[in-house]
Amino acid sequence: MQEQHLFEYAVIRIVPRVEREEFLNVGVILFCKRPVYLGVRYNLDEKKIKHLFGETDIDCLRASLNSLQKIAAGDQDGGPIARLDAAGRFRWLTATRSTMLQTSKVHPGLCTDPTKMLDNLFGKLVL
Repeated sequence: MQEQHLFEYAVIRIVPRVEREEFLNVGVILFCKRPVYLGVRYNLDEKKIKHLFGETDIDCLRASLNSLQKIAAGDQDGGPIARLDAAGRFRWLTATRSTMLQTSKVHPGLCTDPTKMLDNLFGKLVL
């Protein structure tokens, strides 16, 4: 039997009108301490977003989500936050914000393969 690893995840949401608290799930961030893993998956369904929230700037959202992915990967283009360790980057990515792009509360779980778990959560919570 494979070893179970503790992981944490948060759902990425777009919140076009923060005052209305309406949101649409667009991605998932998953962190696992051992093995060290930090991944982001997202999907921008432009047609759905435009239908629900007509004035939304899709290009701005895409750029912000690309930044989240760069930070998670520790990419040099991700700026100073991308230079933190994986746990620090996860905490920054999931910090409470009152902007158009937010994350849910952090939830824990157990898995044997963080990449497969990210795919599973993405399929259940976003697609």
